[in-house]
Amino acid sequence: MSEMTAGQIRYCYACCQQVPGRATSCPACGTLQPPQPELSASERHSDKLIVAALLLCFFFGWLGLHRFYVGKVGTGILTILTIGGLFGLWPLIDFIVLIFGAFTDKQGRKLTRWT
Repeated sequence: MSEMTAGQIRYCYACCQQVPGRATSCPACGTLQPPQPELSASERHSDKLIVAALLLCFFFGWLGLHRFYVGKVGTGILTILTIGGLFGLWPLIDFIVLIFGAFTDKQGRKLTRWT
C-alpha cells in the first residue's frame, strides 16, 4: 500500500484492515465502504503560523519549542533529551522544511499561514 497521510487512512468496518481514503471497497475483504467526506480548507491546513514556528526553531530549536508549538510533544521531548539531535541537526532540518512550507502539525496538516 502506498504512503498515506493521517487524513487519508481509514479502517474497514468488517476486517479492520487499512483502507485508502478514496477506496469504495476494502482491498483485503472486499466489503463496501461508505464515502469519505471532503475536507474543508480549514481541515487541510494548520491554524499555526509559520513565522512563529520559524522563530521558535531559530532561537530555541535545540529545545524543540517549535515542535511543542505545533503539538508534536513526543518529538519535542526527544529533541530536548538529545539537545537538538545530533549536534543540532534536527532543528536545522526543521528550519529548512519550515522555510519551504512542508512542515506539518500533529494532525499532519501543513503550516501555510505566515501571518
